[in-house]
Amino acid sequence: MAARVYIFDTTLRDGEQSPGGSMNVSEKLELAVQLERLGVDVIEAGFPIASEQEFEGVRRVGEEIRKPRIAALARAVTADIERAAAALEPAANPVLHTFIATSDIHLEHKLRMSREQVIERTGESVRLAKSLVGRVEFSAEDATRSDLAYLAEVAKVAIEAGADVINLPDTVGYTTPGEIEEMFRYVIARCEPPENVVFSSHNHNDLGLAVANALAAIRGGARQVECTVNGIGERAGNTSLEEVVMAMRVRNNVYPYETGIVSEEITNASRLLTNLTGLVVPYNKPIVGRNAFAHEAGIHQHGVIASRITYEIMTPESVGRSRSELVLGKHSGKHGLARRCEDLGFNLSPEEVGELYERFIQLADRKKEVFEDDLRVLVASMRDQAFVTWNLKQVRTSGHDPTLGMVILQSGEGEVIETATGDGPVDAACQAIERALGVQGKLEEFIIRAATPGREALGEAHVTVDFGGRRYNGTGASTDIVEAAVNAYLNAANKYLAVRSGA
Repeated sequence: MAARVYIFDTTLRDGEQSPGGSMNVSEKLELAVQLERLGVDVIEAGFPIASEQEFEGVRRVGEEIRKPRIAALARAVTADIERAAAALEPAANPVLHTFIATSDIHLEHKLRMSREQVIERTGESVRLAKSLVGRVEFSAEDATRSDLAYLAEVAKVAIEAGADVINLPDTVGYTTPGEIEEMFRYVIARCEPPENVVFSSHNHNDLGLAVANALAAIRGGARQVECTVNGIGERAGNTSLEEVVMAMRVRNNVYPYETGIVSEEITNASRLLTNLTGLVVPYNKPIVGRNAFAHEAGIHQHGVIASRITYEIMTPESVGRSRSELVLGKHSGKHGLARRCEDLGFNLSPEEVGELYERFIQLADRKKEVFEDDLRVLVASMRDQAFVTWNLKQVRTSGHDPTLGMVILQSGEGEVIETATGDGPVDAACQAIERALGVQGKLEEFIIRAATPGREALGEAHVTVDFGGRRYNGTGASTDIVEAAVNAYLNAANKYLAVRSGA
């Protein structure tokens, strides 16, 4: 039977410290429910001494979440420990997590304490925590920059005082896999801990080594990994939950360990966190990034069509994604193009595929990526199905609650003016477009960013709109962000009209 590695999720505590990642109490609770579905063993819900909201967040999560253990963080200070214990009172399986630094750097510059004083404080704090809460975790902050003999001495004192978990964190993301594996082996050997004591690894990603270091720590004897969904956290983030879990699952021959994670819930957790915080996952992020199961190169597309195993080491379904994506771009081949056409319901002859491919390459030279709706328009135009393209001549908005929007649209057939009210300038203008064109859409995704630097930066908007049960992507650019957004919406609507005219 494979050894068990416990997953300690600190998205609600350390992850929330990521700039822009803060969550209110209800948002924390919503994510905690998803973490329970995901199957994490421990949810670190917050730092109760920090604020009333942090205290309430830990208390509410403890009330509502019954299966995972609920942890609260406290410095090795009496007031912190007592506050954390109070917040944990409703929890079915509470963990009081207390910490103090052990590196000479922190002792000299932050704590201004001697090594002997830290050892004494460690014992006192763990004993107090243990008297208040049944399970205690002790962390030696900045462990990877600590003297190993001293680190082992502190860990042994914490164990003798009643600590159930000893965490040796790489607080500043400084260590390397070889070093952290040796650190765990050394400290565990020197402490000679009872079988019930678990050693834990908490790593930061400043050098991009957090996941590699977590896996190395497991080899060194750690049996708990502290991580976050999407790897969010202070500075460059923490160990990515999805990456370390899937590394053990896919390469189980190298890392023969098991977790309780329901991997099919990984994507749901990732997307929920993004929706709650607005912290967008990079396209190339392993496991949960948009491109993680996407293939653009023609030779890769051909291989995946023949057999997924050629270029995929795990299935998208195993992490809760629906399918692999064949991304259409200038590197794509005819096999990928033909397969996507089949997926969209187009039954094209070899001659039509050849003609479509020529048009597709011309478009791909102008765009970084060709979307499914672009492909629908290409097929419609190839089959001589006429459609009207509307351009935005003018957009004006005024007032608020509600906002009045007016658009003037122009095409080869003339001009149309329409007005509508909405919750804001973009909503009002887009509703005016819908009235003018006689369509109704549901905005599913809206992203806007600066395409150029400076005060007069060009704003680039990207939208995904559901028209008639199909999703259409639109883009627009302008120095006015409202105009950029409206152009993007109109771009998506034009694609829908093009396909509808050929239906």
